[in-house]
Amino acid sequence: MRKINYLFLAVTLVIMVGLFYISGQHPNTVDPETYKPAVYSTIGALLPPVIAIALALITKEVYSSLFVGIAIGALLYSNGNLELGLNTMLYNENGGMITKLSDSGNVGIMVFLVILGIMVALMNKVGGSAAFGQWASKNIKTRVGAQLATIALGVLIFVDDYFNCLTVGSVMRPVTDRHQVSRAKLAYLIDATAAPICIIAPVSSWAAAVTSSVPKGSDINGFNMFLQTIPYNFYAITTLSMMLLLTIMKFDFGSMKVHEDNANKGDLFTTAARPYGDDDDNTDKPNGAVIDLVLPVIVLIICCIIGMIYSGGFFTGESFVDAFAGADAPKGLVLGSMATFFFTFCFYMVRNVMTFKEFTECIPAGFRAMVAPIMILTMAWTLSGMTGLLGAKFYVHDLVANSAGILKMFLPTIIFVVAMFLAFSTGTSWGTFSILIPVVCNVFGSGDTYEMLIISIAACLSGAVCGDHCSPISDTTIMASAGAHSDHVNHVSTQLPYALTAASVSVAGYLIAGGIAYFTENSLALIALPITLCLLFVTLLVMRTYMRKQAA
Repeated sequence: MRKINYLFLAVTLVIMVGLFYISGQHPNTVDPETYKPAVYSTIGALLPPVIAIALALITKEVYSSLFVGIAIGALLYSNGNLELGLNTMLYNENGGMITKLSDSGNVGIMVFLVILGIMVALMNKVGGSAAFGQWASKNIKTRVGAQLATIALGVLIFVDDYFNCLTVGSVMRPVTDRHQVSRAKLAYLIDATAAPICIIAPVSSWAAAVTSSVPKGSDINGFNMFLQTIPYNFYAITTLSMMLLLTIMKFDFGSMKVHEDNANKGDLFTTAARPYGDDDDNTDKPNGAVIDLVLPVIVLIICCIIGMIYSGGFFTGESFVDAFAGADAPKGLVLGSMATFFFTFCFYMVRNVMTFKEFTECIPAGFRAMVAPIMILTMAWTLSGMTGLLGAKFYVHDLVANSAGILKMFLPTIIFVVAMFLAFSTGTSWGTFSILIPVVCNVFGSGDTYEMLIISIAACLSGAVCGDHCSPISDTTIMASAGAHSDHVNHVSTQLPYALTAASVSVAGYLIAGGIAYFTENSLALIALPITLCLLFVTLLVMRTYMRKQAA
C-alpha cells in the first residue's frame, strides 16, 4: 500500500510539473471574451478524465484521483496561471465546483439521493427490509432466483436510471445478501438494468433527453426516431441479454468471478473496503412487515412518475408522451420522493411501528449514508466541467464530421466507438447525446439514407451507455455502487470486462448493420440484431468452455 501511495504521489507530481511547463509557455490571457487555453479542442482536452480514470484504477482510490484530474484540467485551462487555475477549479461559471454545486439540477439529484438514503434508513429501522428479505428467502430459493428477481425489478423500474439504481439496490440488497451474491455482482445487475432499460423505454427520462437532442429545423421527429432506434441499440440489448445468460448459465469471468467465489464462502466484499459498514441492513425491529417496505416503494414509483409528467406540463394540457419528452427529471424526482417521504412518515405513525424520535434520527443517518456518492458526484461533475472548458466536445465533433464523408459504411461503428470514449472520458451519456446526435443528423438528414441515420443515432446512444458503464466518474455508475452498498472501484473493475465483451459484440453488429444499410438502404439491416445476439451467445459459450478446461 505504501508503494502505491508513493507511486500515486510521484505520478501526480510529474504530470502536474510537466503540464505546468507545457502550458506555461503560452500567454496567461484572462479576457473571458477571447480567452482559449492552449489545448482547446485538441486531444489534450481529454487528458484530465483519462488521467483521473487511470489513477483511480491503479490506486483504487477514487476521491484523490478525481481531484487530481480536476486540478490538471484547471491547470491546462489556465495556461500556467495558478490564480486563474484556482478560480477556474472553484468558481468558473461553466465548470467550477462551486458553480456545479449551485446548479439546480445537480442539487436536485443530491436532494433525491438524500431522501432515498433516508427512506432506506426508515425501512431498515422499522424492519421492512429484513421482513422482505425473510419473505424473499422463502419464495426465492436459489442464487439464480435472487439475481433474476433483481433483474426483473430493474426492468420494471424503467422511468429513470437514478431512481432505478437506488430503489433496486435498497429493495434487493437483503435478498441477494441472503443468497450470497457479492456486492460487486449486485452493483453490476443494478447498473446493467438501469441505463440499458431506460435507453430502450419510450416512456423514460432518457427518451426525453434523446428527443430533445435532435436539432430544431432538421425535419426529424425526435420521438419517432427514438422508437426506430430501439432494435438497433445493440449494446443495451446485448447487455440485458448477456446479464440473463450469465445468470442462467451460472457463469462469471474476470475479477467478478473472484468476488462471486468469495461470496459463496461468505465474503460479500472480497476487499477490505466497507463503504457503508458491515451492519448497513441491521434492524432493531425483527418483527417488521413486508408492507413497510413494499408500500413506500410503490408510492415512490407512482409519485416519481407523477412528478416527472408534472414537470413536463401534463397537468397544464400537454399529452402524456409530450410531458415525458419535456420532463425535468431532477425536479420530478425530488417532488416525487418528497411526497413519498411525507407519506411514509404518516404511514409509519399510523401503524405505530416507530416513534417520532426514531423517525427524526433516521434523517441524519440517511444523509450520512449518501455522503460518499455525493462527494464522488460533485467531483465527477466538476471534472466533466473542466473537460468542457477545454473544448473536448468540439474535438470529438470534428473527428466524427471529418470521417463521415469517406467512411459512411463504417460510420455507425465509428460513432459507437467515439461515443463510448467520449462518455467514458466525461462520465455523461446525456452530454454525449447532445454532442453527437446533431452531428449525425447533419451528416445524413432524412433523405435516402434515413435507415443509416437511424442506425447511426442508435450507435451514438449505444456507445454513450457503454462508455457510461465503463467510466468510474459516471453518475449512474456511482449510484449503482451506492445502491448496492459496494465499494465503487470494485464495481468499476468487475463490470469493465463484462461491458467490454458486450461492446465488442456490438461493434460486430454495427459493422453488419452498416454494411447492409449502405448497400440496400432498407430495413434489411434489422437482421443484424438476431445475428448479434447469436454472436453473443457463441462468445459466452466459448468463454465458459475455455474457463472450464482451464479449471480442470
